[in-house]
Amino acid sequence: MLNPSEELTAMIAAAQAAGAGLQKHFAKLSDLSIRAKSGPADMVSIADEEAERTTRGILAQARPEYSFLGEEGGIVGGGDSRHSWIVDPLDGTTNFLFGSPLWGVNVALARDNEVIAGVTYLPMLDELYIAERGKGCWLNGQRIHVSDRGDLITAVLACGIPFAGKPDHPLFAREMALLSAHVAGIRRTGACAVDMAWVAAGRWDAYWERALNAWDMAPGVILVREAGGVATSADGSPLDLHGQNVCVSNGAVQDALMKVLNQARDEAA
Repeated sequence: MLNPSEELTAMIAAAQAAGAGLQKHFAKLSDLSIRAKSGPADMVSIADEEAERTTRGILAQARPEYSFLGEEGGIVGGGDSRHSWIVDPLDGTTNFLFGSPLWGVNVALARDNEVIAGVTYLPMLDELYIAERGKGCWLNGQRIHVSDRGDLITAVLACGIPFAGKPDHPLFAREMALLSAHVAGIRRTGACAVDMAWVAAGRWDAYWERALNAWDMAPGVILVREAGGVATSADGSPLDLHGQNVCVSNGAVQDALMKVLNQARDEAA
């Protein structure tokens, strides 16, 4: 990427440092102190907390006046009310703990609640995705673009499946019933960071999920947009970063996908 900003340079350093630390703990379920967050299926480990401290420290050196919103520590205000770092130090914790390589570090910068820069680092896959508004999306130094498939019948979609303690199980079941017969495939990796980055890279044609937080989706929003795709709420309305749902796609399948997802919502109501 040509001429990354000082902020993006710090974000890359923070994500890589956190990722290096996390790799030391990868798949060591019995060695980590683990507790449940919102329920028994929603886990957090000491590795998550260490990674968040690492990212926060590096980002604070670059712009100490920006606020910091992290998954583990919540929001810490800064003197600049317009700018905020948004960090998920370990997206895909269950994958991480049980030995799946599909997990990553998410770091984003928002201005007035609009994401202007994002980094998703997938350490076990050696994939570093970066984007900055107006500068394109890049994977390991190579510019990437969303796919150009325009028909659902040829599309591979990704989704998040609500686990125990999450809402909208009947809605998700209806979505799958309506979509599965009309697409080339539906995948679930278990990590929003992976799925959104892979839409940007053209590996998936779209991804949607509900019951998310800003730190889950923030980097992926700008990755997809700078790769030529679109990011909206799950009903097709303008994206609210704190609205707890998202749909990203290559743009070409967006209207058809929204038609089915909204039909499912109406039928499940």
